[in-house]
This record gives sequence, C-alpha cells and structure tokens, in this order.
Amino acid sequence: MKLPILAAAALALSAVMLPAWAADDDALSRMALCKDSWAEWRTGEPVKFQAFADHVRANFTPHGNDPFAVPKAGTSVLGLKVLEAYPDSVGMGVGFSLTVDATFDDARKTIEKALGKTLTHCETSEGTRDCELEIAKQRSVMLMAEDKPGNHRTLIGCYYFYEK
Repeated sequence: MKLPILAAAALALSAVMLPAWAADDDALSRMALCKDSWAEWRTGEPVKFQAFADHVRANFTPHGNDPFAVPKAGTSVLGLKVLEAYPDSVGMGVGFSLTVDATFDDARKTIEKALGKTLTHCETSEGTRDCELEIAKQRSVMLMAEDKPGNHRTLIGCYYFYEK
C-alpha cells in the first residue's frame, strides 16, 4: 500500500524537478565561470562571439532601458534559476554576469564545486557580500549579493575589467 504512494510521490517530484535540470544552459555557465570570454572572442574569434550573442538574443528579452535582459523561458546555470542576464557590464565591471535565484552561500558552494576551487577574496561591506577568484589575466569569477537575511538574488559572473 505504501509503495504505490511513494512511487507516485517520486514521479510527481521528478516531474517538477526535471524541467529545471533540463533547462541548464552550458553556454551561459561557461561564460559566467570564465571558461569562455566574449572579450577574447570579439577580437580573436568573431564567429564564436556572434554565435554567443545570437544565443543570448534568442533566449533573453531586453528589460526596457535596464542593462539586463530576462529569460524568455525557464533557464538555469548549474541548477540555479536565472533571473537576469547582464551580457556586457554591470556597474564598474565589464564582463558577463547573471542574477540567479539563490542565497549567496548556496551560489558560492555551487560555483566553487563547478570550478573545483575556493573563492578566495571575500568581503562584506556597505550592505553587500562579494567574493572573487582570478582565473586568468583579465578573468575573475565574481559573486555579489545584498547582505540581508532571506535574500535569494545573487549575481554571478566573469569580469574582464573591474574598477574597485
């Protein structure tokens, strides 16, 4: 009697969870983790740059005059739901970043696992938490979020140039 109930519950749970896993976008993940660089592609591999730009345009809609775009459909990176994409810059940084629906700590654990490295330079100041790890010259993985309880919006990305 309990086995059919457990099987039905497992099936229902998988129906809810599979769409999130199926929507994981490897191109966005690679760019956000500095495995690829549109800055290098722009000058050295224009075909790759154009293909990535087309991918972003096909999957995201600009949000008015804001510097970000929103996904046209459910999209995730490394299992984290993408809320916004900043394809060029945010604030004083030039690079590629995404806002994901995750706490800072959860996003950090996910990013560190994907990189196989610990984000080493972390600080809390002016109401924000941030961490960064230089991957290569002009490639730093960054995490940033408001430092307030219950916040589920974390910015993850790769920055090529960053003014502090």
